[in-house]
Amino acid sequence: MTAVPATADQPRLAPTVSRQLLLDSGYVLLGFPLALASFVVLVVGTALGVGLVVTVIGLPVLAGTLYAARTFADIERLRLPTVLHQPRVRPRYRATEPGASAWRRILVPIGDPQSWLDLAHGIVKLAVSTATFVVTVSWWAGAIGGLLYWTYDWALPRGEGDTDAAELLGLGDSTLARVGLYTAAGIFFLITLPIVVRGCALLQARFGRAMLTGVAEMRDRITALEEQKRAAVSAEAAALRRLERDIHDGPQQRLVRLAMDLSRARQQLASDPDAAGRTLDEAVAQTRDTLAELRALSRGIAPPILVDRGLPSALAALAGRGLIPIELRIDSGLGTPDGRLDPAVESTAYFVVAEALTNVAKHSRATECHVSVSRSDRRLIVSVGDDGQGGAHVAKGHGLAGIADRVRAAGGELMVVSPPGGPTEIRADLPL
Repeated sequence: MTAVPATADQPRLAPTVSRQLLLDSGYVLLGFPLALASFVVLVVGTALGVGLVVTVIGLPVLAGTLYAARTFADIERLRLPTVLHQPRVRPRYRATEPGASAWRRILVPIGDPQSWLDLAHGIVKLAVSTATFVVTVSWWAGAIGGLLYWTYDWALPRGEGDTDAAELLGLGDSTLARVGLYTAAGIFFLITLPIVVRGCALLQARFGRAMLTGVAEMRDRITALEEQKRAAVSAEAAALRRLERDIHDGPQQRLVRLAMDLSRARQQLASDPDAAGRTLDEAVAQTRDTLAELRALSRGIAPPILVDRGLPSALAALAGRGLIPIELRIDSGLGTPDGRLDPAVESTAYFVVAEALTNVAKHSRATECHVSVSRSDRRLIVSVGDDGQGGAHVAKGHGLAGIADRVRAAGGELMVVSPPGGPTEIRADLPL
C-alpha cells in the first residue's frame, strides 16, 4: 500500500462550505455514470468468463475482467481524497515473477483477493451510487426550483379542478401563496443541501474505501506492527549486548583488579605497611573509576534527570558533556509540566540524541553540532546535525542501526542525510 500524506509543515486546509458542496456534488454526480459503466462491463465480463471457464477462453476473459475492475477501482481511489481528505492509498497487488509464462500471468489476478474486492465494489457500487445520485439531484432540484419558482409560476399550465399544494395546505390558490410556499421549500432545501449532499458523498466514499483499501490497510498495519515488534526485540537485544560488553570491559575488570589489590594489601599489612597503603590508595582510585563508569552506564539506560525533570533538562545535561560545541533548540512547551511526553517517547528521543552525539564525537570529525526537538501535529521531530565528513548510514553493523531499530519500535521513522564530505543530519519522526 502506498500513500502520499500531507507534511507536518504544510497541513491540509479544509475547504469552505461552498467549495466542499461543489466537490461532494461532483463526486456523487460523476459516480453514477462510472458505477453504471463498471456494472455493465464487470457483470458482462464475469458472466462470460464464468460461462466459458470450462473452455480455454474463460480464464483469460475472467482475468481481463479483474483487470478492468482494477482500473475502475483506481479511478475511484483517485476521487476519494476530495471527499475524505485523506491521503490517496493504493494496495499492493500480486505481481508475476520475471519470465513467468502467459498462463501464470493470467492466474495471478485470479488468485489476488484484492482483485475480487475490486470486482465486488464495481458491481455493488451501482446500488449505492443510484441512491446517492437520486437524493443529490432531488435536493439540488428542490433548492433551485423552489428559489426560482417566482420566475416561472406564470408559465405553468393550470386547468379547472387542479389543486395546488398551497391550496391543500389551506394557504389559498393565489400566486402569492404559491410563490411563498415554494420559495420557503427552496430555502429549506438550500439550507440542508450541504448536509444532505455531504452525507451522500461520505456514504459512497466510505463504502469505496472499505472495499478498495480497508483490507489492504489492515494487512499493512499488521505488517507494520510485526516490523515494530521485530525492531523492538532487535533494539532491546542490541542494548543488552552493549550493556553486557560495557560491564564486562569496564566495571567488571576494575572490580577484579580491586579484589586483587585488596588481597595484596592484606598480605602487605604485616610485612610492608607503606606498600599496603599505596595499594589501598590504588584500590580507592579503582573504586572511584568504577563508580564513574557505573554512573555513565546508568545514564545510558535511564538517566535520573530524564525521569525527574523531563527531556529538555536531560538533553541540556547531555549537551553540556559534549566534546564539541553543541547548539540545543527545544520547543518551549516541552519544558512545562503539562508538556511532558509519554515516558517511552522521551526515552526514545533521549536515546536517539545520545547515540547520535556519540557517533558525532567518534566518527564525524565535526567542529560543531546542533540538536533540535520540536512538536508538530501529534509528532515529535528530533534532529541532530553536524558539519563533519559525512558518509553515515544505517546499515547493519554501524552505530545508526541501533537508533533505527529503536525508532521503528516506537512506531517512528529515521531519516539520515549524510553525503560524502558532509554535512550530516539524523532526523527521527516519533508519533505522540
